[in-house]
Amino acid sequence: MRITVLTGGTSSERDVALASAAQVVRALRSRGHDVAVVDTARGLIPEADEPAMLGIRVGAEPPSIAHLKALERGLFLSGLAALPVIRDADVLFLALHGGPGEDGTLQTLLEMVGVPYTGSGRLGSAMAMDKDISKRLFLQGGIPTADWLMAPVTAAGVAAGIGWPAVVKPSKQGSTVGLSVVRGPEGLAAAIELAGRYDDEVMVERFVPGRELTVGILDGEALAVGEIIPRHELFDYECKYTPGMSEEIFPANLPGEVSEECRRLGLLAHEVLKLGGYSRVDFRLTPEGGLFCLEVNTLPGMTATSLMPQSAGALGIAFPELCERICRAALRKAKDAAGADGPPR
Repeated sequence: MRITVLTGGTSSERDVALASAAQVVRALRSRGHDVAVVDTARGLIPEADEPAMLGIRVGAEPPSIAHLKALERGLFLSGLAALPVIRDADVLFLALHGGPGEDGTLQTLLEMVGVPYTGSGRLGSAMAMDKDISKRLFLQGGIPTADWLMAPVTAAGVAAGIGWPAVVKPSKQGSTVGLSVVRGPEGLAAAIELAGRYDDEVMVERFVPGRELTVGILDGEALAVGEIIPRHELFDYECKYTPGMSEEIFPANLPGEVSEECRRLGLLAHEVLKLGGYSRVDFRLTPEGGLFCLEVNTLPGMTATSLMPQSAGALGIAFPELCERICRAALRKAKDAAGADGPPR
């Protein structure tokens, strides 16, 4: 296949996207595919420049807001359709996380271009990225999720509505960027201000104590459930992308009925949000045995330490096979759409 990997972008997860692309490009080429790479912020990356661009290490913190703003001024999205490696590709692999690459913006553009792309469509991508909307849909679909409020809120409102401690986070952001755990009224304003740097909507959510679980979804099936044991209180940006900062166990050491319920709810969350191809669903398991869905990642990380490849690997799906299956799912979706509505391109 002729595959073009789209990566980089201008979200706070830019470095994660580039690290994902490095793994994906290597894996797809190992399967004999013709692979090109495009940074959606800067354009085509010549193969000679790939080692420098894709060799970046994910640091303990995301790129600065100033750096990302500078990249936005040269955003290349409008020029994507003119690139031969975009228009002539059999499929586009979206190694992007957060921002326009994951929130439905890019998906809308690519549907107008008419080239098959991996992951979910524009509607599902947008709903999953907006945590307020996704949690409303979880509840409607019978999926437990923690109580929440949307800013502006007062300390008294938080105490009465969800109680302390509370998790304050951007409503449309990933990788725990801008997230804080607030234990009392005195920390609320600063946490909301921090989250507000990354999004114009801020969520204040009841803190759910317990074990951190995750499950991958691929081709309409739930993969292995894993447990994450971070070195910090939460599975934050540093713990996610720094080797040795967390322990990931696949499959998780859980009673069979808990694992099956996690898989059932994960697949249901994927379906409720009208997602396609693949995703990863995150949960908290309380000491009392309750499962609470935290969020769904429509373009989960594909770095060396990422969870989706581990969830697949626990079932014997090697990383190159996983990447290829993701591409073939996109081609099947395009073929099905062509059968219903005419040619996709």
